[in-house]
Amino acid sequence: MITLKINGETRRFDGDPEMPLLWYLRDLLQLTGTKYGCGRGLCGSCTIHVDGVESRACVTTVGSAEGKNVVTIEGLSRDAQHPVQKAWMDHDVPQCGYCQSGQIMAAASLLKNTPKPSDADIDAAMVGIICRCGTYQRIRQAIKQAAEATV
Repeated sequence: MITLKINGETRRFDGDPEMPLLWYLRDLLQLTGTKYGCGRGLCGSCTIHVDGVESRACVTTVGSAEGKNVVTIEGLSRDAQHPVQKAWMDHDVPQCGYCQSGQIMAAASLLKNTPKPSDADIDAAMVGIICRCGTYQRIRQAIKQAAEATV
C-alpha cells in the first residue's frame, strides 16, 4: 500500500507503483486540472509540485511519490486566489487554456524560489512549458504582477 498526501489529504493506493502519477490524479482521483500533453515530461502541461519541487506528473510514478506531499492546480488555492492565478485572470493569459495549469504551477514554483525574478529568470523557469497559442508575453506580465503581489 502506497501512502501519499495530495492537496493536503492523505491518500492510499494499492495498484502498480510504476503507474504514472498523472493517471492516478486524473483517472482515479478525478483531479483533471493536471493535463496530459506529451507523456514524456517535455511539454510541461502536467506540472505539479512534489514536496515543493516542480515535477512532471507524466514521468513521476506513484511509487516515487510515496510519503511525499503532492500539490496539483486544484490544491494551489481552493478559491483561485493565489497571486499567480489572480494575475493570470487579470492579464487574460489563456487562449485555449490547455497548458495553463502547468504554466501556473511552474510560475508559482519560480516565485517561491525567486520572489523577484528578472526577465531572464522568468524565461529560464518557463522555457519547459510549451504554450501552443504563444501567450508568452502575457505569461511574463502575469508573473511580474504576481511577484509584486507577493512582496
